[in-house]
Amino acid sequence: MRLVKDAWELGELGEAVDATVLGFEDGIREWEQVLRYGERWLEGTFFRRARAMGNDIGYDSIVAGGPHATTLHWIDNTGPVRPGDLILCDMGVENRNLYTADVTRTMPVSGSFTPLQRDLYTLVYDAQEASIAALAPGRPFLAGHDAAMEVLAHGLADLDLLPVPVEEALDPSSKVYARWTLHGVSHMLGMDVHDCGQAAPESYRDGILAENMVLTVEPGLYFQADDLLVPEELRGIGIRIEDDVVVTADGVRNLSAALPRDVAGVEEWMGRLRG
Repeated sequence: MRLVKDAWELGELGEAVDATVLGFEDGIREWEQVLRYGERWLEGTFFRRARAMGNDIGYDSIVAGGPHATTLHWIDNTGPVRPGDLILCDMGVENRNLYTADVTRTMPVSGSFTPLQRDLYTLVYDAQEASIAALAPGRPFLAGHDAAMEVLAHGLADLDLLPVPVEEALDPSSKVYARWTLHGVSHMLGMDVHDCGQAAPESYRDGILAENMVLTVEPGLYFQADDLLVPEELRGIGIRIEDDVVVTADGVRNLSAALPRDVAGVEEWMGRLRG
């Protein structure tokens, strides 16, 4: 029953996502304070929006500057925010009827991506685009994950990071690329941020998508600060892009599309809101 949402539930999720978008915008508008006080300022600013427009945050906010972004659930939010770094923010408002959004954006602290950051971000963006395009009623739940991993694995091969040919890396018996992708690309969303997590595998992870299911799409790349298998310039970089989508009759609709996610859009958005 909870895997497929009715019209009222979709409205509730849309409301939670809309408030989440405003919470992200609040943080960008206070960027001078973010630079002064660090991750905690973004966390607190988003929390204020969540409490004002909703019931609470849907989960502990992740505000991860620089190498903290390589920790999947960095919730200390105590570090500095340094120009030249990227900052990953994974945050969601829980609305007053307890439906939860879950959105991630990775942003250049200085307002513009460096060439290396731009290339890595674009790889993750392309993986997300492929994942979104793979989702539709009747497709496997894992279709989006598989499509994203195809893009990321080829990108890692282009960076000369894979120890085996990309076709071998993509074989389920290998998945050597997972060292840098770390997690699945989607989970269901609803009254829990990981909704229906205890559902039978045949109706969820190994199941088939149906109209009005709501799920996240969130590929990422993570290069640990001490990873000696990657060039030094990659170490300490973590990038994730996450949106909340509803399955429609012929594909999906992105509930969080109001937050830009391509390189040019993110830079324009930050520049406009920072004034």
